[in-house]
Amino acid sequence: MSRLSPLNNLAKTLKALHVSGKPLILTNVHDGHSAKLVASNPSTKALATASYAIAFSQGLADNQLTLERNLISIENVARGIKNAGEAETKPLSADLQDGYSDIAQTIKSAIAAGVVGANIEDLNTDPSTGHEELRPVEEAAERIRIALKAAEEAGVPDFVINARTDVFGYGGSIKDVIERGKKYLAAGATTVFVWGVGKHVITIGEVKEMAEAFGGKLAVQGTGPTKLSHKELAEAGVARISYGPWFAMRSWKAFGEDAAATLSILEN
Repeated sequence: MSRLSPLNNLAKTLKALHVSGKPLILTNVHDGHSAKLVASNPSTKALATASYAIAFSQGLADNQLTLERNLISIENVARGIKNAGEAETKPLSADLQDGYSDIAQTIKSAIAAGVVGANIEDLNTDPSTGHEELRPVEEAAERIRIALKAAEEAGVPDFVINARTDVFGYGGSIKDVIERGKKYLAAGATTVFVWGVGKHVITIGEVKEMAEAFGGKLAVQGTGPTKLSHKELAEAGVARISYGPWFAMRSWKAFGEDAAATLSILEN
């Protein structure tokens, strides 16, 4: 095995924060200042980026975000954590979308930027066209194994993968989600991230079923039409709750409203 990187201690910290029934709460960030604000909060245990918010902050749709552009923002986030004085204490997970074309190099580049965990989705996305399709389950599982091997080669064998499945968005059932999730966990993922893609509304019953099937290694989104509370999700056995672009979108909405109000005053 390659020589351990000092980052591996942060990877261990991040992995240990995923506890069924006591979920890690992630208020996802997208730039240096949002990272500094969140990292400075004493209640923050770890940080995670949201590719959707990163893409929109660059004037792009989520499925148009290239690895190069994503890495620039991830580096800015890491700088924000450092500016908060928390670079050695609060681990960073990055939304690396589908891992891009060369997932091994993607992981190594992310680690070089200070990342010790990642969201990897089971889609195949072409940023040049925005086209997305669901990968075959065995291919998606193999990419998780490749990613973890790359992390080990980079000196971070405890790298955390939050394996996202979008199967609900492609007509899949809860049975399909569980089948995929189990294979991703067997490939080495720390958790399986399931969210209500498209019009599918995840119920508390489904959360309980998935948490049981995954041995508590379930991650969910903290917003959406279900409006499930932290207490409900914790009691269902969830290990991780993240907010994606939710806070960024709220701040942008407030910005737009304040700007519009100011401009209307000037016109009157």
